[in-house]
Amino acid sequence: QVQLVESGGESVQPGGSLRLSCAASGFTFSISVMSWHRQTPGKERELVAAIISDGGTTNYADSVKGRFTISRDNAKNTVYLQMNSLKSEDTAMYYCFVRWNGAGYWGQGTQVTVSS
Repeated sequence: QVQLVESGGESVQPGGSLRLSCAASGFTFSISVMSWHRQTPGKERELVAAIISDGGTTNYADSVKGRFTISRDNAKNTVYLQMNSLKSEDTAMYYCFVRWNGAGYWGQGTQVTVSS
């Protein structure tokens, strides 16, 4: 079955950096578009970044452009989100997502808290 396991979230001060990882299994990772999303209480889950199968094309939310970088290692079935210059408004639960065989799958999420 499809499994997505996020890790790397923690508390960090404004201006700091974090790298999130999402380990994938149960589907053909190397041909799948992967994405990161985030959600805060009372708000809709929003797309943060997406990357196509070979990593050649990426897409970012305007709020994170120039600060976040999505990447992938198809040999390790893992997608990453490098987050720099973190702001308090980046505080959220971050989720990994894939659509496979017509169904969408989410990981359990990893919490990122940006606070002084």
